[in-house]
Amino acid sequence: MNASTREIDASALARPELAKLERKIRSGVGRAISDFNMIEAGDRVMVCLSGGADSYTLLDILLGLQRAAPIDFELVAVNLDQKQPGFPERVLPDYLESRGVAYKIMEEDTYSVVRRVIPEGKTTCSLCSRLRRGVLYNTAADIGATKIALGHHADDIVETAFLNMFYNSRLKTMPAKLKSDDGRNLVIRPLAYVRESLIKQYATSRKFPIIPCNLCGSQPNLQRQAIKAMLQQWDRSHPGRVDNILKSLCQVTPSHLLDRELFDFENL
Repeated sequence: MNASTREIDASALARPELAKLERKIRSGVGRAISDFNMIEAGDRVMVCLSGGADSYTLLDILLGLQRAAPIDFELVAVNLDQKQPGFPERVLPDYLESRGVAYKIMEEDTYSVVRRVIPEGKTTCSLCSRLRRGVLYNTAADIGATKIALGHHADDIVETAFLNMFYNSRLKTMPAKLKSDDGRNLVIRPLAYVRESLIKQYATSRKFPIIPCNLCGSQPNLQRQAIKAMLQQWDRSHPGRVDNILKSLCQVTPSHLLDRELFDFENL
């Protein structure tokens, strides 16, 4: 079984193992940034920090790349406090101040809106995501950010591809780089090539102060959870399969699909 799927007690990682893990994640992030021209000289990158393992890892790796990069770019961490009950308000500011990272905390009670609109027992992710995205897009414009960096990783991208196929009859997923519908913002996903298992190991070993999502993180009926379980089973029984699926999303042959708008079959 390869290192990206092997179960490891991350808290027990020795320093050389942690350094090796960091290099692997950093390499994946560097390739994604290069492949999709995600960050350019003079960029002001708004890193969306939720308090989860993905966004902590994203910020940490980008800070390392910023120090080593041959170009100058800024990083600004932004968190949206959605007013979830019991949300530990000082965790993120304390962490960011300890790292010397410029940051901005936005306060918007999207939690109450979601609870009011979505019936009990129904999944909240879609509405929550739209509300959060609207606030973050406006914030990016307010602070003069040229790019918005999100913590979605390779597993998120593969899961989204299957969700769209299974439930929406569409062959699409999260792009590594995206211009928002209103044309104001460029969204980037530097962790696009990095597996979730590596991120979890890294976050645990680095002892990031993780903040759980009480709104949607524990919903057992999410379609995404079923897809995630399928991918985890494949990781155990067919190592490398999920990695190959991700690679296939980067190597598309329009003439060997069935979309008549992508390829002119009629005049072939």
